[in-house]
Amino acid sequence: MSKANTPLSEIKNLKNKVVSKNQNNLEAPIKLEILVTIIDRKKTDFYLSLLEGYNVNMQTVIYAKGTAPLDVISNLGLSPEKAIIVSVVRKDTIKQILIDYEDKYFKTKNGKGVAFTIPIKSLIGVFIYQFLANIEVEQ
Repeated sequence: MSKANTPLSEIKNLKNKVVSKNQNNLEAPIKLEILVTIIDRKKTDFYLSLLEGYNVNMQTVIYAKGTAPLDVISNLGLSPEKAIIVSVVRKDTIKQILIDYEDKYFKTKNGKGVAFTIPIKSLIGVFIYQFLANIEVEQ
């Protein structure tokens, strides 16, 4: 029996064929990021509805109060009552969301705010990932 026809070499060849076939049929997962938005508390619903337009499935609102002295806040025209919106967003929509934020900041009265993203490097659970990435799976 030649070396190429041994059962072990046949298994390795079969394994290589399966792996290469799967690599051709798989798509890369959609990357996710955490979007943190800090805004005046009065504008919370406005920004939540903007995010819902991008099919963001997970949002948490944390109400906060600024720590700057009241005289500084009043001189700068800021409000001490803040809302922090923490969202999990698909990376392919981040750029457009930030463009919309910037547009809203400049066109809305007292539309000041801060937004930044944090990359998510790993996630445990296929169903959690599918929910956060808003991926519909056919049964």
